[in-house]
Amino acid sequence: MNENFLNGRTALVTGATRGIGFAIAQCLADAGATVAICGRNQAHVDQAVERLIEHSTRKVVGKAADVRFSEDVESLFSWMDSAAGAVDILVNNAGVGVMKSTAELTVEEWQRTVETNLSGAFYCSREALKRLKNHGGGYIINIGSLAGKNAFAGGAAYNASKFGLNGLSEAMMLDHRYDNVRVTHIMPGSVDTGFSNESGRADWKIAPGDIGEIVLMLLRTPERTLVSKVEIRPAKPRK
Repeated sequence: MNENFLNGRTALVTGATRGIGFAIAQCLADAGATVAICGRNQAHVDQAVERLIEHSTRKVVGKAADVRFSEDVESLFSWMDSAAGAVDILVNNAGVGVMKSTAELTVEEWQRTVETNLSGAFYCSREALKRLKNHGGGYIINIGSLAGKNAFAGGAAYNASKFGLNGLSEAMMLDHRYDNVRVTHIMPGSVDTGFSNESGRADWKIAPGDIGEIVLMLLRTPERTLVSKVEIRPAKPRK
């Protein structure tokens, strides 16, 4: 297997300063891609870039951007065009979660969750599609959640955003499959990132690097074949 099979390809991973996004960025760099990352805080972005460069000979760059705002996203992609090259692979990973009952949610918490998890993916995909269609195609991978098909108490905003991402991903796949743009929606279950605010490590959970390996598996798939949705669960969840 060619460990540098992404040589000459440029990838953007949003929300990549830690957790799943960081692990995906690391896997892409290890596979030979030029990688750009973003996060809301420039200092955290710079720290993540330094950590990625320590373990890779590939070019890794980063810029602060809040994907809730379309103008931030436009600026991010314009910067990337010159700093790393036009995008070939987009991984929409940026996400937040506020777990409260519907009655307890504030308007700000609702907006922040939906605008980050859903509108952010749309803004980034829209900018990427302009570029992908101009240079022959590419790949968009949306990191969703099994919460996008299984609602739970306290998940009103999070569930709504992830159910919406599921619909966006499927429609975008149908819209652009003949533009040589493949779209895949990855839906993980419990991932060991601290996202749920549990204390301590949870070895039964999916590791962030496992999601990175699945991204590489998708990118290795022959272009005639499209894996449109991937559901991922811990092999042995806590009883």
